Amino acid sequence: MATQLKKSLIEILLADDDMDDRFFFEKALSQLPLRAKLTTVSNGEQLMDYLKANSSHPPDVLFLDLNMPRKNGFECIKEIKANLITSTIPIIIYSTSLGKLIADELYQAGAHYYFQKSSSDLPRVLEHIFTLLENNGYQRPRREEFIVDFAQM
Repeated sequence: MATQLKKSLIEILLADDDMDDRFFFEKALSQLPLRAKLTTVSNGEQLMDYLKANSSHPPDVLFLDLNMPRKNGFECIKEIKANLITSTIPIIIYSTSLGKLIADELYQAGAHYYFQKSSSDLPRVLEHIFTLLENNGYQRPRREEFIVDFAQM
């Protein structure tokens, strides 16, 4: 996929309790033609604490795992979208869980995109996600475009 990604620095926050998944995400991100600063947290409480502490400069995008300890992804989305300062942060769900009802709930809660954790080509998928975000001006897509499917790429 030959794309021209954003040239300015993009600040990315990844909330995921799995150390290996954080490592693979960071490695995949480093392979993209993207100037990025990645910050990671390992549970929902840390995520909300980070957002509160950085309310004057929230991240440009949040990648969020659903199944985390202390506070799960659903709880975090609801808090983030209910807060005026954080409500506009694009939330990308990055999780092993998926089902139509879950996807519907996530979309209604305000998430931008969903993609399922997989051993597939993560750099290519991340590049596609960032391209979608840029092309849509970081606005939420229609529900039909919410799930980014590895098989369709």
